[in-house]
Amino acid sequence: MPIDPTQPYDDSNIFAKILREEIPSQKVYEDEWAYAFHDINPQASVHILVIPKGRYVSWDDFSEKASAEEIAGFVRAVGHVARDKGLVVRGYRAMANVGRNGGQEVPHLHVHIFGGQPLGPMIVGA
Repeated sequence: MPIDPTQPYDDSNIFAKILREEIPSQKVYEDEWAYAFHDINPQASVHILVIPKGRYVSWDDFSEKASAEEIAGFVRAVGHVARDKGLVVRGYRAMANVGRNGGQEVPHLHVHIFGGQPLGPMIVGA
């Protein structure tokens, strides 16, 4: 179901449940600002999701409401995961979907890290 990023945060979303350890995940990284785990439906040989620990619906919500510390911590976590997985030298893609047209499926900000293989064009058939 498409996500409306203007709606309030919904504590029943799957990523909120993962953060509360109500749903298991394959953890890759965790610090005070972010939690990273393997995507259960990988779209590349490396596909990791990085989510902030705060209650943010989308990148837009996060960029508007998060503190400078939260933003810096989250962005650093994304970089840490990419470096830790050895993706920097060969390259990787970091992507955050926002809203219906952006293809957002979970109402909690998340950055996809794709790598480990050539990824091709960003948008096919646009």
